[in-house]
Amino acid sequence: MEEGSDYRPWDELIPDALGLIFSNLSLQEKLTVIPRVCKSWGKVVMGPYCWQEIDIEEWSKRCQPEHLDRMLPMLITRSRGSLRKLCVSGLHSEEIFTFIAENAGSLQTLRLRRSEMSDSMVEQFAGRLSMITFLDVSYCGNIGARALEAIGKNCKLLVGLCRNLHPVDTAGKPLEDDEAYAIASTMPKLKHLEMAYHLISTPSVVEILSSCPELEFLDLRGCWDVKFDERFLMERFPKLKVLGPNVIDYYEKYDWDDCSDSSDAFEYLAWEFMAGEMGDFDEDDDDSYYGMWDDEGRLEELELRFYEGIDEDAGPYDWPPSP
Repeated sequence: MEEGSDYRPWDELIPDALGLIFSNLSLQEKLTVIPRVCKSWGKVVMGPYCWQEIDIEEWSKRCQPEHLDRMLPMLITRSRGSLRKLCVSGLHSEEIFTFIAENAGSLQTLRLRRSEMSDSMVEQFAGRLSMITFLDVSYCGNIGARALEAIGKNCKLLVGLCRNLHPVDTAGKPLEDDEAYAIASTMPKLKHLEMAYHLISTPSVVEILSSCPELEFLDLRGCWDVKFDERFLMERFPKLKVLGPNVIDYYEKYDWDDCSDSSDAFEYLAWEFMAGEMGDFDEDDDDSYYGMWDDEGRLEELELRFYEGIDEDAGPYDWPPSP
């Protein structure tokens, strides 16, 4: 190469480096643009370098179920056993859960919000999730204490659990402490726990605090029957941050600029995927949302993570006014 030349041999970068670069691109770009640039780039996006972390949660909330059933196995297969993080929403078939479990040997972070797995399915596959350190099963209405107990007994490295419920699903129902006691009895290493809008009582929460000595953050928003004296918490658990149980209404503005895949991109991706343009590449071919009013009507700044990812198009998951 001549000295001072602007030429850079991008196609000669090692796959690891290219994969690191491509991981910053959108799902659509990795699947439809990069493979068409050159053979070496196409091989990279076909290999595990780009798919050690798979986050298609936003896309999966808007795609058709049959598109998700085809997309997710394809991406997981590309990871070739190196998958460390998976974020997806609305899984519904036992085949998909089986496929995830069979490829979870290196999985550490797993988000399965609004998915339809059952207690028996979780009990069946929990043994294959032994490396999980963070799990999000929020708004999964078909699981309960049995599933959480199976997770706790098999996922010994678990330090973070999100098990938030939707207030519409729990309104008017009696107290149910079984999930809280399942967490307390099987997850002693928890540092981060979210249980917003659970129908739990103060004794069950005390049991969690006593059984999880490393707990640093506890989300109890909407858990109206939990009553704590602030001085008691500060004296007994000085390192613990508790959010809730009181919730104050506010409106969240969803920032589409933070999402690299626009709605048009989602539609294009689904169309092209179904048209067969995303088949395997043949090498022979050429967190913070702000804005709350305090009790005196003054505007405070408080980070609200519970509502993360919910937008005006979320349909039945729009948040109702707090009690």
